[in-house]
Formats: sequence, C-alpha cells, structure tokens
Amino acid sequence: MKDFISVGDLNAAEINEIFDLTGQLKQDKAKFASVLAGKTLALIFQKPSNRTRVSFEVGMYQLGGNSIYLSLQEINLGVRESIEDVAKTLSRYVDGIVLRTFEHKNVLELAKAASISVINGLSDFSHPCQAMADVYTIKEKFSHLNGVTLAYVGDGNNVCNSLLYACAKTGLNMRIGCPKGYEPDKAVLKDAKAQAAKVGSSIELFHDAQEAVKGVDVIYTDVWASMGQEKEAAKRKKIFKEFQINTRLLKSAAKNALVMHCLPAHRGEEITAEVMDSPNSIVFDQAENRMHVQKAILIRLLK
Repeated sequence: MKDFISVGDLNAAEINEIFDLTGQLKQDKAKFASVLAGKTLALIFQKPSNRTRVSFEVGMYQLGGNSIYLSLQEINLGVRESIEDVAKTLSRYVDGIVLRTFEHKNVLELAKAASISVINGLSDFSHPCQAMADVYTIKEKFSHLNGVTLAYVGDGNNVCNSLLYACAKTGLNMRIGCPKGYEPDKAVLKDAKAQAAKVGSSIELFHDAQEAVKGVDVIYTDVWASMGQEKEAAKRKKIFKEFQINTRLLKSAAKNALVMHCLPAHRGEEITAEVMDSPNSIVFDQAENRMHVQKAILIRLLK
C-alpha cells in the first residue's frame, strides 16, 4: 500500500486494519506520540478546506511529524510547473503528499510520478478519507456493520462514490436517493453492487427520498452544489428541494436513526438546523474521526 487514492483500491482486511489502528489511536494517543518523528507531510491544496487541512496538520503533529501547507498560489499544479516535476521534486524533500484537487487524474498522475506516498485529500471523483471516517463512525456507534443500512440522500458526487466502495467492502447496506440525472458514477455503482453481493449486503438506487430512507439506520447528506458548481446552485436548489433532510423525512427512517453530513453544511438547504442540531446528529463525531482515521492511514503509509 504505497498510496491512498480510492477506497476501491483496498480490500476488507486492509480497511479493518485501518479501523483497528484507529481505535488504538483514540484510546491511547500518547502511545503513538513519536511514531512519525522526523517525517514530513506536504499538503497541496487547490481547493480550500477546514477539516482536511486541520485534521492532517494536527494529526501529523500528534504522531510526532511535521507538515507543510502549499496553496494554489504557491504551487499552481500543472500550470506553473508540471505535476510530474512537482512529484519528483517533493519526493526528494518530504515523506508523503496529500493532494486536494479538482480533476481525479491529477491525483493519479502525482502518485505515478512520486516515489513517496500520495493521499487523495479530495478529487471530483473520490473522497476516500471522508468515507473511511464515516464508516468507522457508524461501526463505532453500532459496534458492527453487518445488517446496518445507510441512506445517502442528495447528489451522487465524490463522497457518494467513496461511500459506495466503503459500504460494499465492509458489509454495510447502502441506499442512494437522488434526482434523475444526479446518480453516482455508473461504473462505481455497478462495481459496488457486485462487491456487496459477495459479502451479503445490498446497494440500491432510488429517485425518491422517502423511499430511500424508509426504515434505515443512518441518513447521510452532502451539499447540493460542491466547489466548482456554484453557477448551478440556483438550479440545483429547485431540483433537490424534495431531498432535504428534515424532521418529516427523518420520520420515515428507523426510530432514533442517526444523521450524518460530511460538512460544510448549508443549513436550510440540504439539511435543516433542527435536524443537524438534534440528538440524532453525529455530524461532529464523524468530523472528529477524520483525524483519527487519517492518522491510522498516515502510519500505514509513512512508518
């Protein structure tokens, strides 16, 4: 495991190893305080971030390592300097790279050219660190994943793609509720269904939010317009209005169903403040677990 590009690249055993290590990290932070001493992580961000940047920087610090943040202005990847040249140069300086970018091919190209580990901090196709933290959080709440059903309601975006892989490989049932034309990647959906069938779980697609959440244990949503889609925001608000996570929709789920959001949230759009601040919400638990899961990934890659 040189790189961490997609949950689809991992098998169930590797995911469970990361989850087991995450549990150890949460239980005894001091035990791992110097495990990455002398190691440095470069963070190349073409998109701004709150959770991804802070969780990686603090995570590296807690493991005894260092991090360096490189913004769009400092490394205009593929414009000021080729991705290949950046990869080869940074491979001489640091021990790992986190790339948060738009096009997924940028992550693949960087990983191919680098001799050090590359972590996908987000691309337009995939958000693997988020999905791993999400599934870990569900496992933490239920103590198991088999038989638990997650409904993802909203845009079939990069988060949805990664959740499909994560659910399929861990035995978590997943339902997707989205408007027609906003489904997740077809190849990912097909692959996830095939993998889920092997472990006895299910992946289902709905175009009705109420049907998607009927009787589920967890409801998950994300913004309707991601970074780079701002021009579509007004159009998407109309299309997605029946896919809002609100108290009415929550009543269709199982009693005491948990609510998740990868953040940042547009309160009053994809989720109401009432639901987000309710006892059902585990939004900030999953946000915290980003750091713990990423620390486990860092140890697997950089130690």
